[in-house]
Amino acid sequence: MSPWAVEVRDVSFAYNGNTVLEDVTFSVPRGEFLALLGPNGGGKTTLLKLLVGLLRPATGTIRLLGSEGIGVVLSRVGYVPQDTNVNKDFPATVEDAVLMGRLGPLRWLGRSNSEDRVAAWEALERMGLKDLARRRLGELSQGQRQRVLVARALATSPELLLLDEPTASVDPSAQNAFYELLRELNRRTTIIVVSHDLSAVSSYVRAVACVNGRLHYHPSGEITEETFQATWGRCPVELIAHGIPHRVLGEHRRGEGEHD
Repeated sequence: MSPWAVEVRDVSFAYNGNTVLEDVTFSVPRGEFLALLGPNGGGKTTLLKLLVGLLRPATGTIRLLGSEGIGVVLSRVGYVPQDTNVNKDFPATVEDAVLMGRLGPLRWLGRSNSEDRVAAWEALERMGLKDLARRRLGELSQGQRQRVLVARALATSPELLLLDEPTASVDPSAQNAFYELLRELNRRTTIIVVSHDLSAVSSYVRAVACVNGRLHYHPSGEITEETFQATWGRCPVELIAHGIPHRVLGEHRRGEGEHD
Protein backbone atom coordinates (compact mmCIF):
# COMPACT_ATOMS: atom_id res chain seq x y z
CA MET A 1 0.00 0.00 0.00
CA SER A 2 1.30 3.43 -0.94
CA PRO A 3 2.24 5.63 2.05
CA TRP A 4 0.83 8.64 0.20
CA ALA A 5 -2.82 9.70 0.17
CA VAL A 6 -2.16 12.30 -2.54
CA GLU A 7 0.70 12.59 -5.05
CA VAL A 8 0.74 15.56 -7.43
CA ARG A 9 3.54 15.95 -9.96
CA ASP A 10 4.15 18.95 -12.26
CA VAL A 11 0.45 19.84 -12.51
CA SER A 12 -0.60 22.97 -14.36
CA PHE A 13 -4.09 24.21 -15.20
CA ALA A 14 -5.58 27.20 -17.05
CA TYR A 15 -9.07 28.59 -17.57
CA ASN A 16 -9.50 29.94 -21.11
CA GLY A 17 -5.77 30.43 -21.46
CA ASN A 18 -5.35 32.10 -18.07
CA THR A 19 -2.97 30.06 -15.93
CA VAL A 20 -4.35 29.30 -12.47
CA LEU A 21 -1.88 26.66 -11.27
CA GLU A 22 1.64 26.16 -12.55
CA ASP A 23 4.07 23.27 -11.94
CA VAL A 24 2.41 22.17 -8.71
CA THR A 25 4.21 19.27 -7.05
CA PHE A 26 3.56 17.90 -3.56
CA SER A 27 2.73 14.71 -1.68
CA VAL A 28 0.42 14.22 1.28
CA PRO A 29 1.12 11.22 3.54
CA ARG A 30 -1.72 9.07 4.78
CA GLY A 31 -3.09 10.31 8.07
CA GLU A 32 -2.19 13.96 7.42
CA PHE A 33 -4.43 16.92 8.30
CA LEU A 34 -3.54 19.56 5.70
CA ALA A 35 -4.89 23.08 5.24
CA LEU A 36 -4.75 24.72 1.80
CA LEU A 37 -4.40 28.46 2.36
CA GLY A 38 -4.04 31.43 0.07
CA PRO A 39 -5.77 34.47 -1.42
CA ASN A 40 -9.02 34.36 -3.38
CA GLY A 41 -8.32 33.33 -6.95
CA GLY A 42 -5.06 31.66 -5.96
CA GLY A 43 -6.17 28.22 -7.14
CA LYS A 44 -7.22 26.43 -3.94
CA THR A 45 -10.66 25.35 -5.16
CA THR A 46 -9.28 24.53 -8.59
CA LEU A 47 -6.69 22.24 -7.01
CA LEU A 48 -9.36 20.39 -5.04
CA LYS A 49 -11.44 19.91 -8.20
CA LEU A 50 -8.39 18.54 -9.98
CA LEU A 51 -7.83 16.05 -7.17
CA VAL A 52 -11.34 14.60 -7.46
CA GLY A 53 -11.41 14.58 -11.26
CA LEU A 54 -13.91 17.40 -11.82
CA LEU A 55 -11.17 19.14 -13.82
CA ARG A 56 -8.32 17.64 -15.82
CA PRO A 57 -4.81 19.08 -15.60
CA ALA A 58 -3.21 20.53 -18.70
CA THR A 59 0.04 18.87 -17.67
CA GLY A 60 1.21 16.57 -14.91
CA THR A 61 -0.16 13.60 -13.00
CA ILE A 62 -2.32 13.05 -9.93
CA ARG A 63 -2.48 9.89 -7.83
CA LEU A 64 -4.92 9.33 -4.99
CA LEU A 65 -4.46 6.49 -2.52
CA GLY A 66 -1.79 4.96 -4.74
CA SER A 67 -3.85 4.89 -7.95
CA GLU A 68 -3.55 7.04 -11.09
CA GLY A 69 -7.12 6.18 -12.08
CA ILE A 70 -9.18 8.63 -10.05
CA GLY A 71 -12.38 6.79 -10.94
CA VAL A 72 -10.99 3.65 -9.34
CA VAL A 73 -10.66 5.23 -5.89
CA LEU A 74 -13.50 7.77 -5.80
CA SER A 75 -15.61 5.46 -3.64
CA ARG A 76 -12.89 5.85 -0.98
CA VAL A 77 -12.78 9.66 -1.26
CA GLY A 78 -15.20 12.11 0.32
CA TYR A 79 -15.59 15.55 -1.27
CA VAL A 80 -17.42 18.56 0.16
CA PRO A 81 -17.71 21.40 -2.38
CA GLN A 82 -17.98 25.06 -1.45
CA ASP A 83 -21.13 25.90 -3.40
CA THR A 84 -24.27 24.87 -1.50
CA ASN A 85 -26.86 26.46 -3.80
CA VAL A 86 -29.61 24.01 -4.71
CA ASN A 87 -32.82 24.05 -6.72
CA LYS A 88 -35.36 24.90 -4.03
CA ASP A 89 -38.03 22.93 -5.90
CA PHE A 90 -35.94 19.75 -5.99
CA PRO A 91 -37.86 17.20 -3.86
CA ALA A 92 -34.84 15.47 -2.24
CA THR A 93 -34.79 15.33 1.55
CA VAL A 94 -31.76 15.63 3.80
CA GLU A 95 -31.76 11.84 4.25
CA ASP A 96 -31.96 11.33 0.46
CA ALA A 97 -28.97 13.60 -0.09
CA VAL A 98 -26.83 11.77 2.46
CA LEU A 99 -27.83 8.37 1.04
CA MET A 100 -26.68 9.53 -2.41
CA GLY A 101 -23.18 9.63 -0.98
CA ARG A 102 -23.48 5.95 -0.14
CA LEU A 103 -24.89 4.93 -3.50
CA GLY A 104 -22.40 6.71 -5.73
CA PRO A 105 -22.78 7.17 -9.50
CA LEU A 106 -22.77 3.42 -10.17
CA ARG A 107 -25.73 2.79 -7.87
CA TRP A 108 -27.91 5.87 -8.31
CA LEU A 109 -30.49 3.80 -10.16
CA GLY A 110 -30.43 1.14 -7.48
CA ARG A 111 -31.82 1.02 -3.97
CA SER A 112 -30.20 1.62 -0.64
CA ASN A 113 -29.79 -1.31 1.69
CA SER A 114 -29.87 -1.49 5.48
CA GLU A 115 -26.10 -0.92 5.71
CA ASP A 116 -26.43 2.26 3.62
CA ARG A 117 -29.24 3.57 5.81
CA VAL A 118 -27.36 2.88 9.04
CA ALA A 119 -24.27 4.68 7.72
CA ALA A 120 -26.39 7.62 6.56
CA TRP A 121 -28.10 7.98 9.93
CA GLU A 122 -24.78 7.79 11.75
CA ALA A 123 -23.47 10.61 9.55
CA LEU A 124 -26.63 12.65 10.15
CA GLU A 125 -26.28 12.20 13.89
CA ARG A 126 -22.60 13.14 13.82
CA MET A 127 -23.45 16.39 12.03
CA GLY A 128 -26.46 17.14 14.26
CA LEU A 129 -28.96 16.72 11.43
CA LYS A 130 -31.20 13.84 12.56
CA ASP A 131 -34.06 16.21 13.40
CA LEU A 132 -33.88 17.62 9.85
CA ALA A 133 -33.72 14.26 8.04
CA ARG A 134 -37.21 14.59 6.53
CA ARG A 135 -36.83 18.23 5.55
CA ARG A 136 -36.29 19.15 1.90
CA LEU A 137 -32.93 20.62 0.96
CA GLY A 138 -34.56 23.76 -0.40
CA GLU A 139 -36.00 24.51 3.04
CA LEU A 140 -32.62 24.63 4.74
CA SER A 141 -30.31 27.53 5.40
CA GLN A 142 -27.01 27.68 3.57
CA GLY A 143 -25.15 26.61 6.70
CA GLN A 144 -27.46 23.62 7.17
CA ARG A 145 -27.00 22.57 3.55
CA GLN A 146 -23.24 22.72 4.06
CA ARG A 147 -23.57 20.32 6.99
CA VAL A 148 -25.63 18.00 4.77
CA LEU A 149 -22.79 17.91 2.25
CA VAL A 150 -20.33 17.03 5.00
CA ALA A 151 -22.65 14.27 6.26
CA ARG A 152 -22.95 12.91 2.72
CA ALA A 153 -19.17 12.68 2.49
CA LEU A 154 -18.85 11.08 5.94
CA ALA A 155 -21.45 8.42 5.11
CA THR A 156 -18.94 6.73 2.81
CA SER A 157 -16.36 6.33 5.63
CA PRO A 158 -13.74 7.85 3.32
CA GLU A 159 -10.01 7.19 3.52
CA LEU A 160 -9.43 10.68 2.12
CA LEU A 161 -11.70 13.64 2.90
CA LEU A 162 -11.47 16.88 0.88
CA LEU A 163 -13.38 19.95 2.08
CA ASP A 164 -13.65 23.33 0.39
CA GLU A 165 -14.33 26.16 2.89
CA PRO A 166 -16.53 23.88 5.05
CA THR A 167 -17.19 26.55 7.69
CA ALA A 168 -17.79 29.47 5.33
CA SER A 169 -21.51 29.42 6.16
CA VAL A 170 -21.20 28.14 9.73
CA ASP A 171 -21.74 30.35 12.74
CA PRO A 172 -18.35 31.26 14.27
CA SER A 173 -19.40 29.68 17.56
CA ALA A 174 -19.80 26.34 15.78
CA GLN A 175 -16.44 26.42 13.96
CA ASN A 176 -14.42 25.00 16.83
CA ALA A 177 -16.88 22.14 17.31
CA PHE A 178 -16.66 21.36 13.61
CA TYR A 179 -12.86 21.29 13.58
CA GLU A 180 -12.87 19.13 16.72
CA LEU A 181 -14.99 16.68 14.72
CA LEU A 182 -12.46 16.77 11.90
CA ARG A 183 -9.65 16.15 14.37
CA GLU A 184 -11.48 13.05 15.60
CA LEU A 185 -12.03 11.87 12.02
CA ASN A 186 -8.35 12.43 11.29
CA ARG A 187 -7.51 9.46 13.50
CA ARG A 188 -8.54 7.22 10.60
CA THR A 189 -8.96 9.58 7.64
CA THR A 190 -6.55 11.82 5.73
CA ILE A 191 -8.04 15.31 5.57
CA ILE A 192 -7.38 18.23 3.24
CA VAL A 193 -9.34 21.39 3.96
CA VAL A 194 -9.41 24.64 2.00
CA SER A 195 -9.73 27.68 4.22
CA HIS A 196 -9.27 31.43 4.01
CA ASP A 197 -9.09 31.71 7.80
CA LEU A 198 -5.74 30.59 9.16
CA SER A 199 -6.71 31.54 12.71
CA ALA A 200 -9.64 29.08 12.58
CA VAL A 201 -7.65 26.04 11.44
CA SER A 202 -4.19 26.63 12.89
CA SER A 203 -4.92 24.80 16.16
CA TYR A 204 -6.08 21.67 14.36
CA VAL A 205 -4.06 21.04 11.19
CA ARG A 206 -0.60 19.51 11.21
CA ALA A 207 0.55 20.73 7.79
CA VAL A 208 -0.08 23.78 5.62
CA ALA A 209 0.16 24.40 1.89
CA CYS A 210 0.12 27.98 0.60
CA VAL A 211 -1.46 28.23 -2.85
CA ASN A 212 -1.23 31.22 -5.16
CA GLY A 213 -0.57 29.92 -8.66
CA ARG A 214 2.25 27.84 -7.24
CA LEU A 215 2.25 25.78 -4.06
CA HIS A 216 4.54 25.80 -1.01
CA TYR A 217 4.09 22.81 1.30
CA HIS A 218 4.95 23.03 5.01
CA PRO A 219 4.80 19.61 6.68
CA SER A 220 5.51 21.09 10.12
CA GLY A 221 2.58 23.51 9.94
CA GLU A 222 4.98 26.46 10.15
CA ILE A 223 5.02 29.10 7.41
CA THR A 224 8.08 31.18 6.64
CA GLU A 225 7.95 34.95 6.21
CA GLU A 226 9.21 34.50 2.67
CA THR A 227 6.29 32.23 1.77
CA PHE A 228 3.75 34.59 3.33
CA GLN A 229 5.04 37.44 1.22
CA ALA A 230 5.09 35.30 -1.93
CA THR A 231 1.57 34.02 -1.31
CA TRP A 232 -0.29 37.01 0.10
CA GLY A 233 1.96 39.84 -1.00
CA ARG A 234 1.96 41.52 2.40
CA CYS A 235 3.95 41.44 5.59
CA PRO A 236 2.97 38.69 8.04
CA VAL A 237 3.20 41.20 10.89
CA GLU A 238 -0.10 42.63 9.63
CA LEU A 239 -1.63 39.15 9.85
CA ILE A 240 -0.39 38.65 13.38
CA ALA A 241 -2.05 41.91 14.37
CA HIS A 242 -5.37 40.43 13.25
CA GLY A 243 -5.12 37.48 15.57
CA ILE A 244 -3.22 34.77 13.74
CA PRO A 245 -1.24 32.71 16.26
CA HIS A 246 2.52 33.20 16.35
CA ARG A 247 3.14 29.46 16.11
CA VAL A 248 2.37 29.37 12.38
CA LEU A 249 5.23 31.70 11.56
CA GLY A 250 8.70 30.23 11.25
CA GLU A 251 12.05 31.98 11.14
CA HIS A 252 12.76 33.61 7.79
CA ARG A 253 15.17 31.33 5.96
CA ARG A 254 15.24 31.00 2.20
CA GLY A 255 13.72 27.71 0.99
CA GLU A 256 12.79 26.43 4.44
CA GLY A 257 9.53 24.46 4.59
CA GLU A 258 9.20 23.80 0.86
CA HIS A 259 8.48 20.20 0.04
CA ASP A 260 8.36 18.14 -3.13
